[in-house]
Amino acid sequence: MSVREMLDFSDKNVLVVGGSSGIGNGIAQAFREAGADVTVWGTRKTAEDYAGVKGSDLSGLDYVQVDVANRDEVDQATAKISALDVLVLCQGIVRYNREEFERPGWDAVMDVNINSVMDVARNLKLPLISSKGSVIIVSSVAGFGATIGTPAYSASKHAAVGLTKTLGAAWAGEGIRVNGLAPGLVETKLTHVTTKNEKRLSGSLRAIPQGRLGTPQDMAGVALFLASPLASYVTGQTIIADGGLTL
Repeated sequence: MSVREMLDFSDKNVLVVGGSSGIGNGIAQAFREAGADVTVWGTRKTAEDYAGVKGSDLSGLDYVQVDVANRDEVDQATAKISALDVLVLCQGIVRYNREEFERPGWDAVMDVNINSVMDVARNLKLPLISSKGSVIIVSSVAGFGATIGTPAYSASKHAAVGLTKTLGAAWAGEGIRVNGLAPGLVETKLTHVTTKNEKRLSGSLRAIPQGRLGTPQDMAGVALFLASPLASYVTGQTIIADGGLTL
C-alpha cells in the first residue's frame, strides 16, 4: 500500500466529538478532505447556529447536538452508531477566574474533559472492534505540566494522557489502536485569554521555538497520521504538537 493510499479515508466513518469549531473542526475537515464520512458533535442546536463563528466550518459534515456532560444524551447518541472507523475525542472546556478551585467549576470541567471521554469511548467500543478502528484522545500540553489558575483543566488533561496509555494497552488485543494528541498554544475560544491579550501572547510566542501559534490544520496532520496505517505500530502514545514549547 502506498503512502497516498494509507492516507485515503474513503468509505471510512469518522466521529469527531467537539468537532464544531477550533481544533476538532480542523481535524474533522481534514478527514472529510481525505474522503471520510464525518460526523461532528457540538453543543448548539443546529449546524446553522455556528454560522459566522470563527473557526467553525461545518460544510460537508454531519452535525449532531450532544451535551457530553449529560450521560443520558451520550448514551442515546452513541446507541445510534453502528459503524465507526475513527473516533476523535476533542471535547474540552476551561473555567477561568479561579472557578475551578471550587466544586461547581471543578465538576463541570472534569465531566466534559475526562468523564465524557471515557463514556463515549466505552459506548463505541463494539463498532470500533468490528472495524479494527482507531481512537484519538485530544489532550493538551497542560497534561505534562502545571496550569496554576486552572487545576481541573490540568488534572483532566493529565488524566487524558493516562487514559490514552491505559486504553491503548487494554484494547490493543481487540484490534483498537488508542493514541493521543497534545496540542500546544492554538488560537481557539479556550485560549483567547492568552491570544487576545497582546502582552501574554508576546510572552507565549517567545517561549515557542518555532515562533508562532499552532493551527487546527497543524493538529489535523497528526490526527490523520495516528488514524492511518502509517501509525499501525503506534499504541498508547500521546504526540505533543506544540512548536517546541515544552522542550
